[in-house]
Amino acid sequence: MEALELVKEYFYFEILDKYGGPVIAACLLLFFFAESYRRLRKLKAYRWRRIKTNIGVAFTAVMALRLLLIPAMVYLAVFAENHQWGLLNWLNLPVWMSFILGFLLLDYGNYLWHRLNQKINFLWRFHNVHHIDLDLDVSTALRFHFGEIIFSVFFRGFMILLAGPSYWLVLIYEVIFETATLFHHSNWQLPYSVEKIFSRFIVTPRMHGVHHSIVHRETNSNYSVIFNWWDRIHRSIRLNIPQDEINIGVPSYRDPGEQKFKNLLLMPFQQPRPWQLPNGEIPLRKSKGKKSRLVP
Repeated sequence: MEALELVKEYFYFEILDKYGGPVIAACLLLFFFAESYRRLRKLKAYRWRRIKTNIGVAFTAVMALRLLLIPAMVYLAVFAENHQWGLLNWLNLPVWMSFILGFLLLDYGNYLWHRLNQKINFLWRFHNVHHIDLDLDVSTALRFHFGEIIFSVFFRGFMILLAGPSYWLVLIYEVIFETATLFHHSNWQLPYSVEKIFSRFIVTPRMHGVHHSIVHRETNSNYSVIFNWWDRIHRSIRLNIPQDEINIGVPSYRDPGEQKFKNLLLMPFQQPRPWQLPNGEIPLRKSKGKKSRLVP
């Protein structure tokens, strides 16, 4: 009961609602107007129709996030602290060091979770809803099937029990995680010189644009969410694809008429299509230059 009261007091009224929510909303508007003013990639589909669909999918995901995922993660963090579970509860580090290590462990966990979503066929059925968007912008950052959010409770909860972060670190990380997701999904064309510097350590729009390519080996790269060190360590980074050559989406889902709210909700319960264009062609590209070098 004590843990549940702690969750209610600090989660609903302090860290997330009072501070985190407004920060996330402000960043959403900032990136929306930024990508409207300076587009990185040309749009292929009707923007407002996509946004309407993506918001509909996002509403179901936000309910799962708010009512299940975040409360579960906070509760498990409190449980781990009370029972001295997890690495950080065993090490007795200074607060600042525990914060940094815990933040990195949470971020690495999300890198692993992202890879699992694309390697395990069952999980891909749900994550595919996010990837078949025909364009990539800040609204795509909201387009996750609620089933994916529900299944993430088990993996992300396990990582919390393993790492043992404090409940307030879990909430702070979640706010930054959501903001970073909005940022790197945005279609915002930052000055190349600026993004080149950012791309040395964090995930940027050009970097994540490669991850949403219809070329399979490009989709199977750039899994990181906040820090891109994990892709560099695991050699899954790919930055050398010009943005004007990237075709966003999944090759077997090219019909805009299929991009409807009802279809997207039901898609995970249908057999995924093979990774090929409607004419049977498999998209390929011969990349040039060093994989870890960002190109315009």
